[in-house]
Amino acid sequence: MNDPRLQQYRQALIDLRSARETDPLNCEPGDDLSNLGREILQLQTEWQELLTLSGLTEKINTGLNLAQVLDQIFNSFRTVIPYDRLGIALLTDDGKSVRACCSRSDFPADKLKDGYTARLQNSSLAEILRTGQPRIINDLEQYLADKPRSVSTRLILVEGMRSSLTCPLIVQAKPVGFLFFSSQHTYTFRDAHVDLFRKIAGQVSMIVEKSRLYQNLSALNDEKSKFLGIAAHDLRSPIGVIKSYADILLAGLVGNLTDHQAEIIKTINNNCSRMLNLINDLLDISAIESGKLVLKTTVVNPTVFFTKYAESAIKLAAVKSIRFESVIDPDLSLAVFDPDRIMQVLDNLVSNAIKFSLPDTTITLSADTIKNGLEIRVADQGLGIPRHEIPKLFKPFSRTSVRPTANEKSTGLGLAIVRRIILAHHGKIRVTSEPGHGSVFIITLPMTSKPRPK
Repeated sequence: MNDPRLQQYRQALIDLRSARETDPLNCEPGDDLSNLGREILQLQTEWQELLTLSGLTEKINTGLNLAQVLDQIFNSFRTVIPYDRLGIALLTDDGKSVRACCSRSDFPADKLKDGYTARLQNSSLAEILRTGQPRIINDLEQYLADKPRSVSTRLILVEGMRSSLTCPLIVQAKPVGFLFFSSQHTYTFRDAHVDLFRKIAGQVSMIVEKSRLYQNLSALNDEKSKFLGIAAHDLRSPIGVIKSYADILLAGLVGNLTDHQAEIIKTINNNCSRMLNLINDLLDISAIESGKLVLKTTVVNPTVFFTKYAESAIKLAAVKSIRFESVIDPDLSLAVFDPDRIMQVLDNLVSNAIKFSLPDTTITLSADTIKNGLEIRVADQGLGIPRHEIPKLFKPFSRTSVRPTANEKSTGLGLAIVRRIILAHHGKIRVTSEPGHGSVFIITLPMTSKPRPK
């Protein structure tokens, strides 16, 4: 059989397998071969739909919260479905009600607002969940006439919608909510292919559930940060009072102490200082995680700033018989940063270098101008960090396997705070290290002559 359509159909199947576009098929009615051509044409259409859905789903999945996901859906699926309004409603935790959580519309009259809740029992939505099939209402006005008690239908009619398509959202056989497409025209979805909408709902369901869980986790994290901040703040005052009384006793203002008594009070004082340092770190990390870290930026002469810091750091290192050197470019350009916060960064990095260095080694602070920025380095000749442990250095409460050389204590928050402060300055921090050969922490800050707007 030398019918030229055979070669054309064969090429169409090859193109389909390779996800390439193909030339239009000759499918004139008349014989079985033409029927085969129409089947291939239908297969091409369905395959193109799947490719389109896959691309749209990948784009939608970039959204984190439900609002972002809905924005992506609203802007994306119009290449596949006509609609003027889009909404998502989720089942409540007890599964007895459904609550509208977000919507997008081409029209400003938003009557079916977020938070609107309706009982699920004996409702038409319950039937959609039972069957797992999308529901199409071609004429919402007629639907309201037949079901005058439907409040949601009345509200969406006020918004100007005249037809709707409702898809169930189901994740791992568990219903989680609904996706609502609405149009200002009647019979918009009359000729819709139900299978297409089932595919859309299936693709969207997992993304919506992921976003819902992300929002819940984010809310819990905010609550945790608030609780942490409140608890730390309430602890700081009584510990500060205890430390103040310990200072008074050690100063002999209420009488002389025996050597044994003085040692006990010193222990109390030292532990109060450690507790206050921990509480201050907790307050910092709480403020950072809740987005309340405020920078008080100002124009700074970096040469003067780092030189003065080095003078104080020499004394800290000397306590452990460690040399502290500084290599500060005398001609650094003016920079804009929060001097108190950058001082906090240096304190953390230098104190860490001292903790993990042995006597008779050297710690070096350097500051140089690089392209469009300022580079700060804190280098030590200490114990170093195993390469596989470096990624967790800047995570809160994380510690490496390397132990301080004099059993100094650590909260595990210092480097996490350092990283957040540097990021808040639009800078970067990285570390290079080798066990037995020390570590180098490298900070880059953008160099600018004008303060950043707060």
